Amino acid sequence: MRKLPSAFENFRKTYPEMFRAYEQLGKACQDQGPLDTKTRALTKLAISIGARLEGATHSHTRRALEAGATPNEIRHVIFLALTTIGFPSMMAALTWVDEVLNKPGGNARAVATTSKGPIKRK
Repeated sequence: MRKLPSAFENFRKTYPEMFRAYEQLGKACQDQGPLDTKTRALTKLAISIGARLEGATHSHTRRALEAGATPNEIRHVIFLALTTIGFPSMMAALTWVDEVLNKPGGNARAVATTSKGPIKRK
């Protein structure tokens, strides 16, 4: 299991009742609709990217991988954000995601593809 950020752990220990309520709310939100685990994980990643939350983008990239998303699917989420959040924000998100994918076990070797073939990355 990966180590959680110290701020997260400190909050959990300092405010256990609030943390439990937050966890229950999160579970209720996850269970509310018909989306499968991988789709929910990719959606949460997209929300993190749109809000320009680097830490959340790292976290939701890991969660998307754990839910079975491929690096290509994760990068596709980033590319879909381009026309909404702009090129500089999309590039920041790509950098954040690659920080996770390039770690051991992140499976960064996969090449992003389109219906027309691989996307060439330098």
